[in-house]
Amino acid sequence: MLQVWLLVDLDSDTSVPVFQVCEWHSPEQLKKLLDLELRDRGEPESEILQRCRDAIRYSVKTSHPRFFNQLYAGMEPYSMVASFIAEAVKTNLYTYEVAPVFTLMEDAVLRKMIKVIGWEEGGDGIFNPGGSLSNIYAVNLARYRYCPDFKEVGMFSAPRLVILTSQEVSRQSRVTELRLSRVFFRGRMIPSALEEKIKLAKSEGAVPFMVNATAGTTVLGAFDPIDEIADICEKHNLWLHVDACWGGAAIMSKKHKHLLKGIHRVDSVAWNPHKMLMASLQCSAFLVRDKTSLLQRCHSARASYLFQQDKFYDVSYDTGDKSVQCSRKPDAFKFWLMWKALGSRELEQRVDRALAMARYLAEEIKKREGFRLVLEPEFANVCFWYLPPSLRNLPESPELWKKLHTVAPVVKQRMMKTGSMMTGYQPLGEKANFFRMVVISPQVSRQDLDFVLDEIHNLGKDL
Repeated sequence: MLQVWLLVDLDSDTSVPVFQVCEWHSPEQLKKLLDLELRDRGEPESEILQRCRDAIRYSVKTSHPRFFNQLYAGMEPYSMVASFIAEAVKTNLYTYEVAPVFTLMEDAVLRKMIKVIGWEEGGDGIFNPGGSLSNIYAVNLARYRYCPDFKEVGMFSAPRLVILTSQEVSRQSRVTELRLSRVFFRGRMIPSALEEKIKLAKSEGAVPFMVNATAGTTVLGAFDPIDEIADICEKHNLWLHVDACWGGAAIMSKKHKHLLKGIHRVDSVAWNPHKMLMASLQCSAFLVRDKTSLLQRCHSARASYLFQQDKFYDVSYDTGDKSVQCSRKPDAFKFWLMWKALGSRELEQRVDRALAMARYLAEEIKKREGFRLVLEPEFANVCFWYLPPSLRNLPESPELWKKLHTVAPVVKQRMMKTGSMMTGYQPLGEKANFFRMVVISPQVSRQDLDFVLDEIHNLGKDL
């Protein structure tokens, strides 16, 4: 396997121990350390080199095997090399004439992802900056299918439109400025409750037009029952979008693709290879089953200075008119080169290993005094509480949960200041703050996971 090492020549008197995930400083302290002021005269190269060293030194080392804080981690060397090349070539992915290589690579990656999803008759898609934008694309397309003249006449004459979704998609409806009623589901979407919500919306004179299901929620890693939801959407002629930004990688695994059963029946999918599959940030795909150029018809602005129809080549390769932003970085190259180098089998093994390590961590939590799972993990998210000795003999009561709620923030503060590791915490509904471990990187060993539990105990045992 290709190995890429990032070497930082720090002076011995300013070096940071290589085992640290971060070297914590407050914002005001860090401002002084970085010398952020921009001046009239440039600095000599020696000082610029020091600025580069400082940028690396004081950044969080997300490729460290003990970084578990986000839904991305580790370093994928092939994808990183692709990032370097893309920045050096410095092109824009809106027309074939300025980005011929990357245009064809994006097309090849999208076709492969569409095939993996199971859309045998093909489809369409586009890479864009992040899963939130992919979900916005889904709202746009679903609305355009229902109100194809909204680009010309706006939404003022439209009925009250309803999206049925989890709470996480509310940001997308705000950004698209839709006059919507959003019907929320807490946790996993229940098909029978979904049908009741549809009937309720119709009885109130509203028009349900889209359902947003989730494959791999951010906190718990839960998967909605896509197949059952698809039955309901087909019955009521609703656009079904699946936010699989986190959980989409499960489809690469024969062992775990059952989590996405029914994904071939949906209208659109958001899938972020920069998460479980470890492509360099950022690498996010929006995929749509439609083959009638709906994506382009919905977003096209027909800019005559870019998308002339009398060009000397096949202008269907000018993909910028499908996008709300037009200008795009060639993010697909980061996934294409990685997939070329590793092959589908290695990507499958990456998913299988991550979920096996998550299962190992869950079993270790069950064995340890003072640790308690929030629920059995369904994916690579392992959520748990740590109860310090002072709380272990207290009866289950609101007082216990009130005290437990304060434990995770203090432990997180201490781990950040020691730089030993990083993992997230959060409340959920009525549940007290708990830790969320996300296991992704192949560099993570069982010893690293054991260390996490030992370190949380060491940092919190006096609370």
